[in-house]
Amino acid sequence: MKKTILHIIYNLGRGGAETMLVTVVKELPDYNNIIVTLFPQNHFKDELKCDKYYCLNLTSILQLPFTAHRLKKIIKENNVDIVHSHLFWPTILARMGTPKNIPLMTTIHAFIATSVEYKNWYIRVLDRITYRFHKNIIITVAKGALDEYFNFLKLKPYKTYALHTFVDVKVFNDSNALPKKESSVFKLITVGALRKQKNHTYLLKAFKLLDNKKFQLDIYGEGPLRMQMEAIIHDNDLNVNLKGEVRDIQHVLNQYDLYVMSSSFEGFSLSVLEAMAMRMPLLLSNIKSFREQCENTTVYFDLDNIKDFTEKLKTMASDKNYLENLGKAAHIRAVNNFTLEQHMQGLRKIYSAVLTNN
Repeated sequence: MKKTILHIIYNLGRGGAETMLVTVVKELPDYNNIIVTLFPQNHFKDELKCDKYYCLNLTSILQLPFTAHRLKKIIKENNVDIVHSHLFWPTILARMGTPKNIPLMTTIHAFIATSVEYKNWYIRVLDRITYRFHKNIIITVAKGALDEYFNFLKLKPYKTYALHTFVDVKVFNDSNALPKKESSVFKLITVGALRKQKNHTYLLKAFKLLDNKKFQLDIYGEGPLRMQMEAIIHDNDLNVNLKGEVRDIQHVLNQYDLYVMSSSFEGFSLSVLEAMAMRMPLLLSNIKSFREQCENTTVYFDLDNIKDFTEKLKTMASDKNYLENLGKAAHIRAVNNFTLEQHMQGLRKIYSAVLTNN
């Protein structure tokens, strides 16, 4: 008989954690998969393949303490064997609503010490308190994030695993690359929700110092900072385009000369992995997660120095051979270390160990 896993997440907006979950569930037909979301946003629609889908339809996060009994009911009705939570608020709810006899796993998708959420004292307190509600198995998407989680919150680990984010190389490969259109402009791309963590304003400031006739930046993603960013772009006449969300980014990436990302913090970036798999050269902010992810296959810039970015960009743009070699190195690192198959092998081992020891 199939075992049942309940996966709980904030919503199904098209972010890294959400994309990761939807992809993983497709690869687990030997389990019954139930997905629970706190909020109704769903950008995946027919891409979502699961046995059951529940939305708790919260209108405010303040309703969370009163929702634990609804989660307990769903768990009981479906004879759930494992609860697997993603992101902060779903994890808080899972810790409150998962019966003690049901294993609870949580995937931490960020280095929390630099996370915007964890700068709030009440977030840290809530995490510390609720961690003690249930023996919580912690999985992090990067090795460095695992030690940081327990050291930062001063918690004693129960069971822990590091399991990297992945790229699906069946989708992100040369066969999905469209013929590149030639352009006299050096074109940059970045992919990520328009929110504070992604630090897009750094790139906008940099483009104030760049020649519009030589450099162009296209930003793919949506989010609450769109209007603010549109105003900066318009007021400064920047050669930057907000392209919105796109489902098949693998058909878009190779139309650009360079992939950039200026995040102030990350977990283990899915969009960076996708660019690596598509042989894109990368110019990334110098943060711990990117260093673990890419090692020496990319160029890093200082978030405290805009000119560091612009000077490195100009140098890279002037050397096509260097760009090509960087792209090849990034591709090799991605396919050797961070594939969907490798991730699923690791995840299945964790699920099996949890079920065996419960």
